[in-house]
Amino acid sequence: MTITLKQAQTITEACLAKGREMELKPLSVVILDGRGALVAAASEDGCSQLRAKIAHGKANAAIGLGMGTRALMNRAEQQAYFIQAVNGVFGGDMVPVPGGVLIQDADGALLGAVGISGDTSDNDEAAAIAAIAAAGLTAKVD
Repeated sequence: MTITLKQAQTITEACLAKGREMELKPLSVVILDGRGALVAAASEDGCSQLRAKIAHGKANAAIGLGMGTRALMNRAEQQAYFIQAVNGVFGGDMVPVPGGVLIQDADGALLGAVGISGDTSDNDEAAAIAAIAAAGLTAKVD
């Protein structure tokens, strides 16, 4: 089972809508499936150049290691050398700060991940969690 295009588009649109509701800075959102392949992406007008790459790095890290990027940030604080080494394995495409959230179905099956960037990491993550719920799915941040 994997995330559908329709589910990914719903999450993307809901992330941006939640960002507007929270009055966040312009956001970039990336949705990856369970294999790490791109399903959907969007960047708002005024979003800085690297935000889409950062969003991808958050989603990629979550999918690649099977945990939300908040948990990865906590691990980085304890095992910086490990996270640095793993980022090398990822080719530098891993961003271990909040905003990379795993997407699960009602049974707990992994469907994919959302990565979001543009505001503070905590705000990015809050928008992602709300968007996943709006799509009727479950967010996993740890």
